[in-house]
Amino acid sequence: MSTATAMAPSGSNPRPSGPVTHPRATSSPCSPSGQHPWWAGLRRASLLAPVLLLAGCAGGFTLPGSPTRPERTRISDAPAAMSLKPPSNQIVAAVDKVGPAVVRIDTVKRMVNPLGGVFGGGPAIQQQQGQGSGFITRSDGVVLTNAHVVEGSSDVNVTLPDGRNFTGKVLGADPLTDVAVVKVVATKLPVAPLGDSAKVRPGEWAIAIGNPLGLDNTVTAGIISAIQRTNALGEGQRVPYLQTDAAVNPGNSGGPLINDRGEVIGINTAIRQAPGAGLSFAIPINTARQIAAQIVDRGYASHPYIGVRLQALTPQLAREINGATNECRLPEVNGVVVVDVMAGSPADRGGLKPCDLIERVGDQAVANPSEVQLAVDRVRVGDAMSLQVRRREQALTLTLRPAELPRKQ
Repeated sequence: MSTATAMAPSGSNPRPSGPVTHPRATSSPCSPSGQHPWWAGLRRASLLAPVLLLAGCAGGFTLPGSPTRPERTRISDAPAAMSLKPPSNQIVAAVDKVGPAVVRIDTVKRMVNPLGGVFGGGPAIQQQQGQGSGFITRSDGVVLTNAHVVEGSSDVNVTLPDGRNFTGKVLGADPLTDVAVVKVVATKLPVAPLGDSAKVRPGEWAIAIGNPLGLDNTVTAGIISAIQRTNALGEGQRVPYLQTDAAVNPGNSGGPLINDRGEVIGINTAIRQAPGAGLSFAIPINTARQIAAQIVDRGYASHPYIGVRLQALTPQLAREINGATNECRLPEVNGVVVVDVMAGSPADRGGLKPCDLIERVGDQAVANPSEVQLAVDRVRVGDAMSLQVRRREQALTLTLRPAELPRKQ
């Protein structure tokens, strides 16, 4: 299926298998409408490669009456592993450090009832209540949370663990990354220290704090299962999610994911529901911090786009494309192929064309559309970026200048 990547202001994202606990705040505005003619008739397929984990054991034996054990064949030079003690006190200390800054966010959305007052259709204005989590990052009342927690809310109420309650104002929300900033009028509030999500590695402790199912100040723990999950909640995402097995439930959204040093490394945002799944995803704090800073400064976040539709290429798909049209002659490799280019877009002005195979963005090799998306996102609007592409037998280096993605009003 086609993946919209840092390109156009309209479109939709396909959903992954297994439902997500909350709908995305918006579909990605990156996909241009329509697609290149040669693409329309192609068969779409998604292949999932199962992982087989094999375990074995080996050992020596001693014959009855043997005076000594035979020497075992050495198969490893690794030193003996040190026993690891559960860092229970360390987790307690981390929670004590961050917990006072984790807040409950209660929201009210007022919606017009089209049948209000007609044939007993109920009130003209209906109220929908919601709840989520957040955490304070500045002592003067700046709170980070998810965009889907506060989106469309007319009333926002922020409650601290010590019982203090404040009216919140949404400074802005970015639906593409699901980050929002809420401001309360207060001083000397407790703050949550922010860590560096670029240093997070699989296997590290991951601790979630929030208000799942209305249960305030709930702590759950697990490990970081994976990093850079760009397609965790659907293709074309602009977030390299952290994946964890720490229990996260509705109401946790917007709360912090912390490490065992008491530093926020992510914002809990969604879970995948499937039998025995136990998968949850968090926005890396480095991404959230960058978006939040823009929201605090000007009320919204700016995103670059180049205006293309991309597709992950496989040898099989390359054969199908080459057999369906004379327009493309793609190598039978894994990579990223351009499906469509928006007229007048930065990609169009830079000379990118359908059937181009993108090999590198800047100095980074790219293997799938999500990697192209993230590489584009690292470029500031208006700055030059280079693309190395293969067009039939010709290797080209193109220069593009990403423009600002239009915002929905």
